Amino acid sequence: MIIGLDHVVVLLEDIKAGSAAFETLLARKPSWQNSGEGADRVLFTLDNMSLELMAPAGQSPAADRIRNVLKIWGEGLASICFATPDIGKMHRRLERVALKPDPVAEVDSTDRASGATLHWKRTRAMTDLTRGVRMFFLELAGPRPASEKTADSAVLGLDHIVVSTEDPERAAALYGARLGLDMALDRSHQEWGQLMFFRCGDLIVEVVKRPVAGNDKANDKLWGLSWRVADIEATRARLVAAGLQVSEPRAGRKPGTRVMSLYSGTCGIHTLILEKTPQAAE
Repeated sequence: MIIGLDHVVVLLEDIKAGSAAFETLLARKPSWQNSGEGADRVLFTLDNMSLELMAPAGQSPAADRIRNVLKIWGEGLASICFATPDIGKMHRRLERVALKPDPVAEVDSTDRASGATLHWKRTRAMTDLTRGVRMFFLELAGPRPASEKTADSAVLGLDHIVVSTEDPERAAALYGARLGLDMALDRSHQEWGQLMFFRCGDLIVEVVKRPVAGNDKANDKLWGLSWRVADIEATRARLVAAGLQVSEPRAGRKPGTRVMSLYSGTCGIHTLILEKTPQAAE
């Protein structure tokens, strides 16, 4: 029923500063910009998903709610939206697995620059039942326009999104049994903790129980993003030239990958850059 990740939402104080930061990180131009319902929005659409930046705009109850969330939680990952080819069937499944979805809503959005309009249908599961992670489900009527590359070393797409949990058994039941994502890996390590990989289209939802215990077993948290690139050395050179703090490339936990950590220019999001070797890509 879920065929991939449609987009993730990043909540920001300043939409212009956030957009500029991700233009640098991704080496892509925004593909969509609009305002409404108390928020300004900027989208970057990559090969396998979109990144939606959202910031409060104007004075309204909706804008005040966004400001209140920012005051409590700060900037960062706010929600995840799964893609489905049939919102009606998705809604019925969510009801059957007791996630209490909202009624399906029909939505449209008009791009400020081009005047083009996108249409979609969406629903949202009850956040109290998705372990504190805001989850939407969306059937898009047509493809989103892609973000134009500004460099050969542009980010290609998302490799995985990381969810931090203190209760891996219940998290596994949510993403596997209830949402129907295929578990590709369940591994424990003394230094890393427990890692669970769930396939979601051509990317991974990674659920992590870290060795150092937290204090909230009822609620998980959207924790980080790992971006996929073709050439990690070229990407590092580009980011360093832009003034960002980046680690040296190192072997990834997954065989056949190299990764590097990004320490600035991420709007507070834990960020990795990942390159697959030719053998791993095959």
